Amino acid sequence: MDDLNKWRLVLGGNDADGTGFSLGGQELQMDKTLEALYDSEKKGGLGPSSPNVSRWLGDIRTFFPASVVQVMQRDALQRLNITQMLLEKEMLENVEPDVHLVATLLTLRHAIPDKTRDTAKQVVKRVVDDLLKKLTQPTLQAITGSLHRSVRNRKPRHNEINWHATILKNLQHYQPEYKTIIPETRIGYGRKTTSLKDVVLCLDQSGSMGTSVVYSGIFGSVMASIPAIKTRMIVFDTAVADLTEELDDPVDLLFGVQLGGGTDIHAALSYCQQIITKPADTVLVLITDLFEGGSDDNMRKRAAELIAAGVQVIVLLALNDDGAPAYDHSNAQFFSNLGIPVFACTPDRFPDLMAAALSKQDINSWAAKEDLILKK
Repeated sequence: MDDLNKWRLVLGGNDADGTGFSLGGQELQMDKTLEALYDSEKKGGLGPSSPNVSRWLGDIRTFFPASVVQVMQRDALQRLNITQMLLEKEMLENVEPDVHLVATLLTLRHAIPDKTRDTAKQVVKRVVDDLLKKLTQPTLQAITGSLHRSVRNRKPRHNEINWHATILKNLQHYQPEYKTIIPETRIGYGRKTTSLKDVVLCLDQSGSMGTSVVYSGIFGSVMASIPAIKTRMIVFDTAVADLTEELDDPVDLLFGVQLGGGTDIHAALSYCQQIITKPADTVLVLITDLFEGGSDDNMRKRAAELIAAGVQVIVLLALNDDGAPAYDHSNAQFFSNLGIPVFACTPDRFPDLMAAALSKQDINSWAAKEDLILKK
């Protein structure tokens, strides 16, 4: 496709486009799919017809790459108000799944008819499986590596020596005349225990947190598979639900989330306070925009109590790739004044964040090095 054709598609035709160029063949069909979405007010758009929308979804998948398709689907949901049509099986079978679509489906969870529920779960599963492929290995490597370093025994007894690690560590001390290595540094196996650290993911499930909910569910499931840490998943709106038992199945976990409704952060922190049994060895990640629907004073008091007890608290204003989030600046400032790190985090950085937290690094310093914006 030459530059003139591209400009004609961008400008949309008609007398004002300035190109005076007419499209034909496949490029004309591409133009019609763009026109149906982005010139909808002038041209009538896709209209309320499900067959029209389903056909349009098929067309954009034919003409555009998956990354562009996802953007156009997102725009269609916002501009054309076709969300209700996602409750229909034919529509779900034609969409290109992504995190934003999953968040929309979770918002509609109770409205999805029984005949469509299995199709909706398959759409969610495709996204979950894709995210697991991308995020599992980096998460396991970062977290388990951090834990192993924190428990490595540097003064082992003879029967505790990790000979493989010890030899690698001391290769520089090889003595040719004796044909042996002098083990100046001995490395032992880490402590044998089922849980070195506890992690509590406390997740705001208000509507604005949709994509953060999806990523949090994925990371929660991955961390639950690591024997050295005990992971709890708490979700809240005006009520609090403990979804820890669902962590082995991230699809069921996400379908247990109810996006939308109010927010009671104080109630969520109170529940977390009750289930934390090892404050000094617990990382509490509160994922919320800090817009409290209840009492700000009570929420702040509960946060201060957790810090005083020795819990490592981190507030993520968002866990997604959606850009700068909206959040309550006053509450963010208060949490920051308590010494609680407050920032937004992208999914690719979350594994290293958890590794840093579990090894008790200064998270404010870590976030500064990562060019994450801290709220002072």
